[in-house]
Amino acid sequence: MNVKKLKLIILSGILASYSSSCSVRNHTVKPTPVKTATKPVVKTSKLADSVMVAVPPAEEIVKVDLPPVKREFRGAWVASVANINWPSKNNLSVEQQKAEAISMLDMLKNNNFNAVIFQARPSADALYTSNMEPWSYFLTGETGRPPYPNYDPLQFWIEEAHKRGLELHVWLNPYRAHHTNGGPVNSLSMVNKLPDITVRLKNGMYWFDPADPVTQGHVSNVVKDIVKRYDIDAVHFDDYFYPYATYNRGADFPDQATWNAYVKSGGTLSRADWRRDNVNKFVERIYKEIHAEKEYVKFGISPFGIWKPGYPEGVVGSSQYDELYADAKLWLNKGWIDYFAPQLYWPIDSKGQGFEALLGWWKSENIQNRHLWPGLNTVEVKAPDRPEEIKNQIEISRRILKNDAGEIHWSIAGLTKDPAMLNTLKNGPYKEKALIPKTPWIKAKPLQTPTLFVTDNGSFSQTSWSIKNIGEVFQWVLFTQYNGVWETEILTQDTLSKDIPKYKDGKTLNAVAIRAVDRLGNESDYTAKKIK
Repeated sequence: MNVKKLKLIILSGILASYSSSCSVRNHTVKPTPVKTATKPVVKTSKLADSVMVAVPPAEEIVKVDLPPVKREFRGAWVASVANINWPSKNNLSVEQQKAEAISMLDMLKNNNFNAVIFQARPSADALYTSNMEPWSYFLTGETGRPPYPNYDPLQFWIEEAHKRGLELHVWLNPYRAHHTNGGPVNSLSMVNKLPDITVRLKNGMYWFDPADPVTQGHVSNVVKDIVKRYDIDAVHFDDYFYPYATYNRGADFPDQATWNAYVKSGGTLSRADWRRDNVNKFVERIYKEIHAEKEYVKFGISPFGIWKPGYPEGVVGSSQYDELYADAKLWLNKGWIDYFAPQLYWPIDSKGQGFEALLGWWKSENIQNRHLWPGLNTVEVKAPDRPEEIKNQIEISRRILKNDAGEIHWSIAGLTKDPAMLNTLKNGPYKEKALIPKTPWIKAKPLQTPTLFVTDNGSFSQTSWSIKNIGEVFQWVLFTQYNGVWETEILTQDTLSKDIPKYKDGKTLNAVAIRAVDRLGNESDYTAKKIK
């Protein structure tokens, strides 16, 4: 090699190293620098008549002490059965249906909710494209008739919810085959498609027999189909297992055929225990099958708020254990759910169903440390000042549940039709946005650390960020520090830049940091930069 050229190469390396070293030593940084960025802005230095050497500057990434981000589950049920919430009528145009959905989702986002529980299968029918069950009467006014122009309501709700940073939980009724408000039973109804497993109750409803293996297989296939094809965050069952006794006017559930088959096969359980065993095995099966298909999809159940009268002491009322054959305590004890939302629809001062006593009892049974987020009767809790009552229930829940607080509001009508309720929540417990609590028992691949870019743009710091495998990101948390005090902002997945004011309320921007959050609430490591 030419000696002159060799000297120039050695000199270039020495200068580059010296320039980087001097830059670090001469630049006092608080917070503390921990590493050098890998995306340099290239400068040049003239060493000889025709040689230009690239010298990368040391753009520093700093170590900071970021504040924790508030976490709380804040959901609302959207019921499609009997057109309770959405769509408001069964003869709306597609555009009207979409407009109603957007209005509800915007309301939830603007009032700092973070989840919606959408009823996509009210009674063995579908508010989504299905090869297993017919289009819902509550969507189009006729069982089996598709919307026109055709679209997929569930897919629409998922996409629009995620755009707003809201989780979408698909709510299904496992055993109801036809609702009395569901129009006439026609040839496309599952009552006629699966007549051997369907029974008619005295109030006109039809119910799948929970003991029949065909019922269990069919509902299992429906759940797996939804989990496989849709980008949902959770599957949700409510409190309907074996039906309430009033549905059959006090008469016993008509399952003589499956009971006789069980006894003939040598079964030894009592009839009540046999019924509970049918439901228990089904709940465990659904939990395992959901996670086998997509491990990150959660499974939640919202049972009746009382397990049995006397639990805890002084509680009176219906027994889901004896009437619905739902041993909800067992499911919680075994951890066959990811979140549990007992319907605590009574006021705080209720004599026989005290809100605080019941929530405390359910917490004592949560030995697997699953999420416990009570259902609140936001529509019609019996209290003189309903907004104040719900606010107080949220505060009690936070005190009992501590770092894993949350609640689900029955139903979204209690919010959309009551401005006072919204104002009380938005100006009180829901004043700030919150991330969903983490779900540590579900394994998740750690997110990579985001890359952060900051450019001076006069009165703003032009800030953007990126990450590999962005599809694993559900939200971002942006941290900004003014006069040494950190502020946080939760942003949707598609927000990848922001112009941040360098001066605000007489304070100066000192630093910026970013974290990614996955769909289970897990945060990545942060990247932070000092603002000069």
